[in-house]
Amino acid sequence: MPIIWSTSKKEDRQYVQEYKPAQDNIKYLRVLLYGPVGHGKSSFINSVSNVFRGRISIPALASATNSDKSFTKMFETHKFNKGRGNEKTIYPVVFNDIMGLEEEENRGVHEDDINLALKGHVKEGHKFNPVSLLTQSDLDYNPTPSADDKVHVLVCMLSANASQIKPSVLEKMKNVRETASELKIPQMAMMTHIDEACGETEKDLKNVYKSKHLKKKVDFSAAVGIPLNCVFPVKNYSHEIDLNDDVDTLILSALRKMIDFGDDFIEKI
Repeated sequence: MPIIWSTSKKEDRQYVQEYKPAQDNIKYLRVLLYGPVGHGKSSFINSVSNVFRGRISIPALASATNSDKSFTKMFETHKFNKGRGNEKTIYPVVFNDIMGLEEEENRGVHEDDINLALKGHVKEGHKFNPVSLLTQSDLDYNPTPSADDKVHVLVCMLSANASQIKPSVLEKMKNVRETASELKIPQMAMMTHIDEACGETEKDLKNVYKSKHLKKKVDFSAAVGIPLNCVFPVKNYSHEIDLNDDVDTLILSALRKMIDFGDDFIEKI
């Protein structure tokens, strides 16, 4: 799915800015990010915020090290301001960050908690506990989720620079995908760290769709259950102090597809 680098950023930005959910009773298209620890969930939210705000910003705290433990502990909705002062509104696309999946049974988010989040049962601010799953008797359990509380797009974050994902983590990811499929929630994957994984892409992001190494990584995403045409390469902002047009272009291209997939789902519900 090649990008027209000279025009895509402007067109996709306008598309995202003008989007409104297909159903009047839904204010926000809700995107849930999940995946193994350290694959760039929080960094992607920060990168989206940068693109929306036109400057570097940090709405979601992210680890600066490649830790094998999840930095995100709580269920949090990230909203993005559009405009300023009296004209300030919220973009109708919001993201839920979630604790990362880890190899051991008593570490990282449990897939059952992710499945509850998909259905809108997890309240804002819930602190995930891998050894004590959320139940209907907990205060953080939302017994009557609205259409706004439910997830409209499920996005798997996978690092192109990561080693092979452990079988136990893949099994957890499979369980989440199966629940989303039962709920008919559309699914996508973001391939992060594409610059770190490929020297040619590090030199020039425009080489992303020419890289044979990254194509193998995208093929792996398909192997974990995400169709090839639903896997999108992105580079998160990490060390940069200014925005970059090519980085923005890839992020906006992925955002546009999230909106398309999510809005198709909203129309059906």
